[in-house]
Amino acid sequence: MDKFDRIYKLHDILRDRRTPISREDLMRSLECAEPSVYRLIRQLKDHLKAPIEWHEELGGYYYRRDTGAGTFELPGLWFNAKELQALIVFDRLLESLEPGLLGEHLAPLTRRIGELLEHKRLGLSEAATRIRVLGMAARPAGAWFHVLAGATLQRRKLRMAYHGRARDQATERIVSPQRLVHYRGNWYLDGWCHLRKGLRSFAVDRVRDAQELDEAADAVADAELDKHFASAYGIFAGKANKTAVLRFSAERARWVADERWHPEQVGQYLTDGRYELRIPYRDDRELVMDILKHGAEVEVVEPEALRQTVADRLADALARYRTP
Repeated sequence: MDKFDRIYKLHDILRDRRTPISREDLMRSLECAEPSVYRLIRQLKDHLKAPIEWHEELGGYYYRRDTGAGTFELPGLWFNAKELQALIVFDRLLESLEPGLLGEHLAPLTRRIGELLEHKRLGLSEAATRIRVLGMAARPAGAWFHVLAGATLQRRKLRMAYHGRARDQATERIVSPQRLVHYRGNWYLDGWCHLRKGLRSFAVDRVRDAQELDEAADAVADAELDKHFASAYGIFAGKANKTAVLRFSAERARWVADERWHPEQVGQYLTDGRYELRIPYRDDRELVMDILKHGAEVEVVEPEALRQTVADRLADALARYRTP
């Protein structure tokens, strides 16, 4: 443990304790001799302005807590080894999700983390090749992500030009943004659309122009957002009004039983080894796509309309492969 690690650990010990700690206990915890303990305390107190006091009666050091400034924290970037490892993983995750999205803004922080990694000799210089995040069919967030993110965090209304894929139409909207959502490799904006007078989810990559307005966004309660966007299956929002019953083969059950398709799903093994999964949904488009990828390993039991839709899609696919 070097000097900076010991300062960090000394700070952690004093911050978390409610009673003074003796020099002997500090020597054991910091793995150093008594003179080193004195030097560390002096550096922490004189250079970093920590409110360290010596309690004569109890014979120990403690943080004074009557400073009026709350719990003392070390200034600047102070991380232990595990926190730095977590930070480098997060940095790689963010860069993999959306290359260059925040690179320019986080560059000073990234450089500082790099310096700390060098200092602590953690051997994480190969993080770029040792950590892989694979995104399938992900779409670039586009040029307007920063405007949408800024308005969402600052709670401001947005004026934006939006081209929807479903209707292949462009419209201009005034939106009160509520949340940014990263779903299946792509970004979406959940917000109150003042044109449609209701909650809508917008694919960020389909925004063609955006401007943050100098007007506070209308607030929608978290409970209402969850009820609208999270009760049904997938990205197609709305309150669930149907339940899909799917039965997977015993072979496929080994994977599906551990998967989370929906927060309110209900699953159970059947006596023959198959796995039954019940999923609430409203719009079946995304659910049908996820069912079809399991091919013959899954059967839609109910509702009948969903069963027929999947059967029709399978029949259409088979027809494409028939020899003329």
